[in-house]
Amino acid sequence: MAGPKGFLTTPRHSCDRRPVHERVQDWNEVYDGQSLLPIINAQAGRCMDCGIPFCHSSCPLGNLIPEWNTLVSRDAWDVASERLHATNNFPEFTGRLCPAPCESGCVLAINADPVTIKDIEMSIADRAWQHGRVQPLPPQRLSGKTVAIVGSGPAGLACAQQLTRAGHTVAVYEREDRIGGLLRYGIPEFKMEKHHLDRRLDQMRAEGTKFRTNVAVGTDVDAAELKARYDALVIAVGAHAWRDLPLPGRELAGIHQAMVYLPLANRVQEGDLPESPVTAEGKHVVIIGGGDTAADCLGTVLRQRAASVVQLDINPRPGDERSPYEPWPVHPRIHRVSPAHEEGRELARRAGSEAVAGLPLPEDDEDVRVFSASTVRFEGDADGHVRALHLAEAEPGTRRPVPGTERCIPADLVLLALGFSGPERDSGIVDQLGLHFDGRGAFARDENYATGTPGIFVAGDAGRGQSLIVWAIAEGRSAAAAVDRYLTGSTELPAPVSPTDRPLTA
Repeated sequence: MAGPKGFLTTPRHSCDRRPVHERVQDWNEVYDGQSLLPIINAQAGRCMDCGIPFCHSSCPLGNLIPEWNTLVSRDAWDVASERLHATNNFPEFTGRLCPAPCESGCVLAINADPVTIKDIEMSIADRAWQHGRVQPLPPQRLSGKTVAIVGSGPAGLACAQQLTRAGHTVAVYEREDRIGGLLRYGIPEFKMEKHHLDRRLDQMRAEGTKFRTNVAVGTDVDAAELKARYDALVIAVGAHAWRDLPLPGRELAGIHQAMVYLPLANRVQEGDLPESPVTAEGKHVVIIGGGDTAADCLGTVLRQRAASVVQLDINPRPGDERSPYEPWPVHPRIHRVSPAHEEGRELARRAGSEAVAGLPLPEDDEDVRVFSASTVRFEGDADGHVRALHLAEAEPGTRRPVPGTERCIPADLVLLALGFSGPERDSGIVDQLGLHFDGRGAFARDENYATGTPGIFVAGDAGRGQSLIVWAIAEGRSAAAAVDRYLTGSTELPAPVSPTDRPLTA
């Protein structure tokens, strides 16, 4: 136990973020980058070693949270890193990108502020890298078996690392020019700088994993032929079939999917483009959607110096506290303020200043979000470019526009961040491998991550549907165990989740 009274004597203190006026001027991570060890030590000491750690069951990876909290509180950082990496291949990713359902499951969260688990995890991972404690772990012997993994997002990478360490020869195929999937081109630089991804990929290469970029399996390479060359094939292509908004005016220029807009901004940061062909600079921007992708668009829009920005969420504003229908340890739907929303709020308060001008303020909150907002139609100019958006109040439950509430707001750029319905259906993989879809639009698979064709497995969002990075990593690890068992008859690889598992979320 870290400290028997730490949770009583030490208040919660999250990692500091850089000042808004500073961070919106660049693309660096929003956190100040200073791991203040006394603060992190004290925060780890708040872990109460509750006996039944619900943070375990709230984390798909089953992270050994109380163990590494205790170790950090005692300055045993190297051992803490070992315990963290025992269950999580990429804690530097999850420490930055996971919404931390483990904190919702913290026993302290019943009636107090939970332990800052996510901050502690990030600090352990960063310190391990800084001190050279993260080294390649190549296998002692090779099995002679070969595995191809299609897709290099967190599920594919976790599966590849586990199978490589088990002694199999693994090749990861990626259709883009760089490895990483949405970690590379979907996550903005200010949420996770890409050097974190690059150094982990260097570790994987040193362990023996092979990467093949610019190869679109299903078009450049026949998926059935690829399967014939390998002993096993893992499909980890994610859920990239985005949802659209078929309303009057949708055909107008200037209306883009978020996953067209965000990758272009990331390519500018990679040095591929001098500037994005789809930029928010000087434009009135409307973001439609209320999830993480919409928040990523908001942070990007602010850094591109939009003239104004509004985010429309069709759902009502969540409450600030748990509802009775979302009891602990469920990860509740509450009103959360991301770093991007924090930036929007502060800049909205200073609308008209030199930083960013023209940010509209909703009547009841210093926020760029408008809740219960239903988009009705888009309006364009004579050149066929969007210039305005008509919205109305959304009726609770049905989400239909309430008559008499329609209003019009300027919109030179509209970004659709409406989520994803499953894997792409026209990639060629489906027909070439004989894959089928389940009732949720994902690839069908059994309790062992296997499809109906021997040797073909599905992991991550391609089989689960749109989900969290922590679920993708957990599925990648579990699918690796299933593949190892298929190839060798048994396995010692951990399998933290089953395809039938569902998160503790409302």
